[in-house]
Amino acid sequence: MRFNVLTAEISHETNSFSLHKTGRQAFMARYALMGAAAVKERGTENTELAGFLDAGRVHGWQITHVLSAAAGPSGKIRRKAFDWLCEPILARLKQHSFDGLLLGLHGAMGLDFCEDGEGELLRRVRSVVGNELPIAITLDPHANVSEQMCALADIIVSFKTYPHIDMRDTGRQAGEILQRTMAREIKPRTIRIGRPMLEEVNGGRTDIGPMVERVAAARAYEEKEDVFAVSINAGFASADVVEVGPTVLVSGQGDFTAHAAFAETIADDIWNRRFEVLNDYLSVDEAAAIAVAYAPEKGPLVIADYADNPGAGGYGDSTELLRALLDAGLNNACFAPMVDGAVVQALQTAVVGKPVQLMLGGKTDPDFGGGPLAVEAELVSLSDGLFTGDGPMIHGLHGSFGPSAVIRVAGIEILVVTMPRQILDLQQFKAFAIDPQKKHVVAVKSMQHFRAAFEPIAGQIVVCDSGALCTPRYDRLPYRNVPRPIFPLDT
Repeated sequence: MRFNVLTAEISHETNSFSLHKTGRQAFMARYALMGAAAVKERGTENTELAGFLDAGRVHGWQITHVLSAAAGPSGKIRRKAFDWLCEPILARLKQHSFDGLLLGLHGAMGLDFCEDGEGELLRRVRSVVGNELPIAITLDPHANVSEQMCALADIIVSFKTYPHIDMRDTGRQAGEILQRTMAREIKPRTIRIGRPMLEEVNGGRTDIGPMVERVAAARAYEEKEDVFAVSINAGFASADVVEVGPTVLVSGQGDFTAHAAFAETIADDIWNRRFEVLNDYLSVDEAAAIAVAYAPEKGPLVIADYADNPGAGGYGDSTELLRALLDAGLNNACFAPMVDGAVVQALQTAVVGKPVQLMLGGKTDPDFGGGPLAVEAELVSLSDGLFTGDGPMIHGLHGSFGPSAVIRVAGIEILVVTMPRQILDLQQFKAFAIDPQKKHVVAVKSMQHFRAAFEPIAGQIVVCDSGALCTPRYDRLPYRNVPRPIFPLDT
């Protein structure tokens, strides 16, 4: 039998503390691709959609791909933007009959009228298709998975890597489970086990640490006959929502007492090892001191500003790390990004090679990461900010920082951009004629994803906390909705 399957991708990681609400334009700026355009851009790369299409080819599905849309992590999504995202999916479901649905979601999407964006999307879908149609969803492991999501999606499969490099594999796995469900070979449902924590203590990092063992245990349990997917979600601590924190999901059938007992062992391990922090969060001045003494024989020193990560909703305009590096008098260094569209605009009339006085960065909320820096800069180049990834995470995918400029301040080349994006690919430097492999020090705004592309070239990596919006010092953030007591806010 040839099954008719609807697919779509909608992704947003919502930072409850961001001052920037997320509207339709934010999705247009990252990507909002309909049908064939989405398949052309994303259908052969490391994406959930590519995995859906892989499964469809194997099983001869008729696939209707509606849209792929994502906005950079930021504040809550406005109702009009959310309705705009949902409408083409709901319209297609009303017009045609399908045998199954595959949705690539994030799991930490918050709306300005509802905490649980994915749950609301699934509720609207179920209101059209009823309760019998099988629905499979994929999630980022930084999902805050709600009970509603588990009740409305039959199949949930999260990525198993952080940095995320298994998106296509995850899409394919979800598709294979959906195939068996549509063929009535299995009848899965998903259970959820959680712990009272804002997040797994290392954010779900899988290159080293306890998550390596947990993922291995999850894969082994998936080999059981009635187990189809085990997902370990670290949670997303920048979401001030009731259903926050790490969860363990089992999509399966049969003996759910056994499935729950297994999930409890993983959840217990997350709780019991909540003090085993892998990162040593340096101050920006400590990071700068290491940079001054660093000898780059084996590759550059990579300094990651964990707290100003645009990939978790940070504004990307924190100046504290840059200030410390400039005070230290570094040479042959590069820094990206500094989000400051006003400076980029002012530089449009500057002359390449000529000095210009700037108030750089720190304009969104100086309480998080420092205020503007007064610098004398030399304009190196102006650009449209476009790049194409070539690393493990975004190989072949197009991205944009918006109008951008490279400036040199003392011995540091700085990429100043209009749109915030996390640094996770070497092309985010190289596209602007900055070669990080030839620098002594490379400063990036990123938590963990940068490791996929930058660890192979780095002689050493250090992580610092600039005090920006994504600081791991959660007591600085005004939580109001998370359940209390919760770790680490309550000890």
